[in-house]
Amino acid sequence: MNIEGGICRLRALEPSDLDALYGWENDTDVWRVSGTLAPFSRHVLSRLIEEQQFDIYATRQMRLVVESLTGEVVGAVDLFEFDPHNRRAGVGIIIDAAHRRKGYALAALMALEGYVREVLQMHQLWCSITEDNAASLKLFAKAGYTECGRRRGWYLTPDRELDEMLFQKLL
Repeated sequence: MNIEGGICRLRALEPSDLDALYGWENDTDVWRVSGTLAPFSRHVLSRLIEEQQFDIYATRQMRLVVESLTGEVVGAVDLFEFDPHNRRAGVGIIIDAAHRRKGYALAALMALEGYVREVLQMHQLWCSITEDNAASLKLFAKAGYTECGRRRGWYLTPDRELDEMLFQKLL
């Protein structure tokens, strides 16, 4: 399955994506954003890739690789907490540091949006972003998400407490 999105396409995870996934999941700079507290082993990530071959209705999640039109892996986008009854899901995205600020994140979100609306018949997508994540705040605003809530002091960092901002987009 390939989903086109202007300058990129989304596709299912493949075993050959293990190294990229290992790098992203073990990048301590993004752990706070992803809620990660410990490193992932290659074995666990290999099992994750295998599990992604199952139906989203069974797993309630889906991870897709974002690749350039030339086939270079540039990131990944996730659907999580998939709720087919209420027709909504959470969305998360990571673009490899070497490929940021090139338009891939917005193109991937737009491609994902088309897929979930047309194929999965979803009603809305949502995300949560810490108040200090300027890049994600800008991205999701540009993609048409609107702020719908805020959790005060939701994340504790060594320096301070951070609010979690909640966004949604009705499709």
